[in-house]
Formats: sequence, structure tokens, C-alpha cells
Amino acid sequence: MAEQTNGITHRRVLTIAFPIVISNASVPILGLVDTGVIGQMGLAAPIGAVGIGAIILGALYWIFGFLRMGTVGLTSQALGAKDHSEVAALFFRVTGIGLIAGVGFILFQWPLFAAAFWISPASGEVELLAREYMSIRIWSAPAAIAIYGLSGWLIAQERTGAVLAIQLLMNLGNIILDIWFVLGLGLGVEGVAIATLIAEWFGLALGLYLCRSVFSNFAWKMWQQIMDQSRLVRMAQVNGDILIRSVLLQAGFVSFLFFGANLGDVTLAANQVLLQFVHVASHSMDGFVFAGEALVGQAVGARALAELRRAAIVTAVWAFSAGIIIALIVWFAGPFFIDLMAKDENVQAAARLYIPHVALVPILGAMAWMLDGVFIGATRTKDMRNMMIVSFLGYCIFIALLLPSFGNHGLWMAMNGFFILRGLTLAFRYPALERSVTN
Repeated sequence: MAEQTNGITHRRVLTIAFPIVISNASVPILGLVDTGVIGQMGLAAPIGAVGIGAIILGALYWIFGFLRMGTVGLTSQALGAKDHSEVAALFFRVTGIGLIAGVGFILFQWPLFAAAFWISPASGEVELLAREYMSIRIWSAPAAIAIYGLSGWLIAQERTGAVLAIQLLMNLGNIILDIWFVLGLGLGVEGVAIATLIAEWFGLALGLYLCRSVFSNFAWKMWQQIMDQSRLVRMAQVNGDILIRSVLLQAGFVSFLFFGANLGDVTLAANQVLLQFVHVASHSMDGFVFAGEALVGQAVGARALAELRRAAIVTAVWAFSAGIIIALIVWFAGPFFIDLMAKDENVQAAARLYIPHVALVPILGAMAWMLDGVFIGATRTKDMRNMMIVSFLGYCIFIALLLPSFGNHGLWMAMNGFFILRGLTLAFRYPALERSVTN
């Protein structure tokens, strides 16, 4: 078993992480431009239509978000084991799944849209415009979903610069086309949808170009490996566990908003503003989490325990350091950003009350985020699923105990308790992960 750890350095971690941090930072800008451009029409309905349409499609595509995480673990392990034929097979496998899933969304778009508006009804005008937006943008579903798997495949090989290039092309292209189609050609909601459609297909085209070397090594005999039943079953198990884990995580955040809604409109609005800090913290950590996924996966594939520990430690150091910095920014600059996001003075005052809870999130959540990366890289997804079940049940207990007595303070304490439980339960299973490498 290899004991060399010199290859896992702070520089290597930062090289993997930095492009992801930049990539994630560009995502909110696109949303702002979408809203700002359509807002120039001077009507409320188009803004609402683009917003609700994007949320519905995002939720549908998110069902296949597990492709990225599962692909990182499986590909990095194959890479660590020097099984290059399986690395190539995984590319074709996940890209194919993404394309097929996207075609499925196109074929079943009408019942899917009908179900979405039944669950979340909108005014007649907004629904009509949203359906127009979605019926155009849905044609890029194969590209959008395939990019999940393709990105995971690139991250596993530490090619995060390529992931950044894809994201920047899509975002910048989308922004330029938004301005041209909406402000220049006056296409309105239709123009925003067409812009996204083109940008996502161009993003996939660039991704395939950046992965072009895998096509030169393709042989028809590889088809048997791509469709190997045992490997497909293994992939389905990994992705199924991640899906269950992600659904429970999403349920935690959605229920948080629902419980906050019962405390009044002002509290609900304040929590919505404060959750943006949580999302920013999470996205800021992603670079280090992805680095952990790739490096741990390679170490597990090579059955190198020392490198596994080194990868976990180095990425954790950077994640906790970033967590402390983000916490300080939230503590000192939080009121300023709250005032930018909310103009209602009651909402501003309410949000400021809960800043101490929000400032703790990057610190208390760092262990959970980093261990997520470790367990994804090791494809110990059964542990991730089970520990998320335990953590979610604990979160429900916290809600039952704290919410009645402490109101929204109790709600935030329960959320931070959820982060703590996620970290502690995964830490409890970490020794078993190490044993699986040495056995």
C-alpha cells in the first residue's frame, strides 16, 4: 500500500479549488442579469414568469444532480486504480444518461409542467408566460443534465479549469444573448429562454471538445464495458443513495422556510434574505469539497491510506479557514448586505437579530461539507444516506423542542444543529471508511 503523500499539497488543493470558487461566483450574476433585462419591460408578470419557470426547470434538472457527485467518486477511484478504460467508459456512461434523461423531459414536458403548476399555482398571465419560457428552454435539457456528469468526470481528474471554462461560456454567452434578444430584438420572455437554450448547448459542445481525447481512444469493444451490468448496478446504487441524501437535505431547507412562514411574513422574508448567506457560504466551500472528492477518490482507488488522510486534512484546513473568514464577513458586513437585499425596514431589523446564528453556519457546517466530499470521493454513499437520515430525524427533534420556546431563534438553532449532526455522524463513520481502504 502506497504511503507517499508529498503529491497532495496545499498548492494542489488550491489549484483544484480556485476555478470552482470563481465558477460558482459567476452563477448569481446570471440570475441578476436575467431579472434586470426582463425587468426593463416594465411589467411584473414577465419577471415572475422567468423566475418561476427557472425554478421549476431547475428543480426538475436537480433530480439528476447526483450525476456530478457520483461521477466524481467513481471516476477518481478508477483513475487512482489506473483503470483508464473504466475512466473512459464512465464518460460515455454518464454523458449518455444525461442525454437520455433530457430527452425524457422533452417528451413528457406537458404533464410535468401541469403537475408543477398544480403544486405551485400562479396567476393566468404568469403561468402562460412561464409555460412559453419553459417550452423553449426544455429543449436544452439533454445538454444541461449531461453537463452534470461531464463536470463530475472533469473534476475527478482535477480539470476544474475546464469546468470553469464551460460555466463562464454558458454564463457570459447567456448574458450577451439576453441583452441582444430582449433589449435589442424585443423578444421578451421568449428571448431569455432562447438565450439560455443556446448557451447550454454551447456549454455542452465546449465540454465535449475539452474531453475530445476520450473519443480518440474509443473502440467498439468498449461498448461492452460501458454497458457492463455490474458496473451499471454499482453506479445506480451510488447515485440512488446520493439522491435520497439530497432529497432529505432539500427537505430540511424547505421545511425551514415553511416553519418560518408560520412566524409571520416579516420573519419569512428575513429568513429568505439570511439563507442567501448560507448559500454563498456553501458555494464558497464547494471548491475545497470538490478537491476533497477528487483527491480522496484517487487515494481510495490506489488503496493509499496515507494519501487519503492527507487529502482529508489539507482540504479540511482550507475549508475551516474559509469558514472562519466567511463568518467574520457575515458578522461585520451582514447588516450592509441585508440592507442591499431588503428595503423594508421591518425585514432589515428582523434579519439583523439572527445574524449571530448565520455567522456560525460556515464554521459549524465546515465539517459536514468537507466530510461530504470525503465520503463522495470514497463512494461510501450508503453511509452518507444513513447518516443524513439520522441527522434529519435529529433536526426534526430540534424543531419540536426549540421552535415553540424560542421562535425563530429556535429555528436557526435547529438548523445549526442539523449541520453539527451531519458532521458528527459522518465523523463517526470515518474509521470504517479508512478500514475499507486497507481491507
